[in-house]
This record gives sequence, structure tokens and C-alpha cells, in this order.
Amino acid sequence: MKEILQFLTDLSLHNDRDWFARNRDRYEAARDTFNTFTDALIRRIASFDPSVAGLEAKDCTYRIHRDLRFTTDKRPYKIHMGCFICPGGKKSGYSGYYFQVAPRVESLPDSGNLLAVGDYCCPPAVLKVLREDIESCGDAFPQALAEARKAGFYLEPSFALKRMPKGFSEDAANAPLLRYKVYCLMRQITNEELLMPQLLDRVADQCRHTKPFLDFVNRAIAFVQS
Repeated sequence: MKEILQFLTDLSLHNDRDWFARNRDRYEAARDTFNTFTDALIRRIASFDPSVAGLEAKDCTYRIHRDLRFTTDKRPYKIHMGCFICPGGKKSGYSGYYFQVAPRVESLPDSGNLLAVGDYCCPPAVLKVLREDIESCGDAFPQALAEARKAGFYLEPSFALKRMPKGFSEDAANAPLLRYKVYCLMRQITNEELLMPQLLDRVADQCRHTKPFLDFVNRAIAFVQS
């Protein structure tokens, strides 16, 4: 991971096509290393979540070129490498496990190494079903969150609405958990953690603690898609 992080750090300082062309060999080496890690992580996650069995890195990783069509930010390249491991691959519509390597850049709030599980942009129909499940599940969803917290995950407080969503009561069971508009668990990864020899073991084990939470989200998605 050291070479990946160093390449992305340098790219963040020289985000232009000429520099990238001169350093394409470094990019390709970093990409191949990241893909190898992704393949290994898929296999490890599949041991406790069979829904991702059979996926390959190409099903879960992203191109480094940014889409510049609808933005005023014309930097041509992303300064992160990420994989999204979910049933059916990244384009399936299901939620999953997201692992990202990136340097921390103060002006970019989404930079830095990250492990996230869930869905960052659930459609309204999925949110409605998920909230209904949370309301009716008793202690199951709070217990799923408690299990995830054992591995350092949290629901970002800014993801919560100030008011109860339409159709739900302040007196509902698990009411505070119904206010979220984003059901995505987050966990920051320090550079020290990223460079540990046990990184694969640690990330896989942390993901294992989030599976009960992810099952809730994907059940709602499956219901809406059916």
C-alpha cells in the first residue's frame, strides 16, 4: 500500500495530464497492486457474505479518470483508489463494502483512507422500506449498529434529518434511527493502519462486524427491485 499512497499523494500535487503521462508506469503498478488486494478482499468477505462470491476486481473498482462534464473542477484524475464490493458488482444497485486509499487533502472533505459499508444515496422508495423495517424490527437494528461499533464504525450525525420523515411518528420504535437520510457506516483508516502487514486481515474482520447492518439495507433494496 505504501507505493499506492505515495503515487496518489504525488498525483494530488501534480494533477495534470503531462505529469500523469510521465508517471504512467507508476500508476499501472499501483493499480495492479490495488486490484490484487481487492481480489483477496473479495475472497475474504465472501467467506462470511456469500452474496459477493465470484466477483473480481474489475467488477468492483473504478477508473481513475474523473467525469468532467458537469463540474467546474477540471482536475483530470481522482486522487483515490477505491473498490465497492457488493452483490452483483458496483453497478447492481445493491449496497456493499467500500475500501478507499487516498492522501488526506484539507480542501477535499472526502479524501483520506476510508472503510464504509452501506448506501450513500438510497432512493426514496428504499429509504421508506428500510425505515419501516427499522421501526418494526425491535432490537435487531440497534444490535446491528452495536456490532459494527465494535469495529470502530459509526453513522455520521450529519446524515440525520432534523425532523422525522413523512409517514413516521416521533413515538415510533427506534425513532432516532428513522431520521437518517444516509444509511452508511463510516470508519477512517490512518496511514499507520494502512501500512500494517495485517491490513487484509483487519479490513476483512472489520467488514464482518458490519454484515448484520448491511443485510438490513440490502433487504430493502431487494424488496424494491423485486
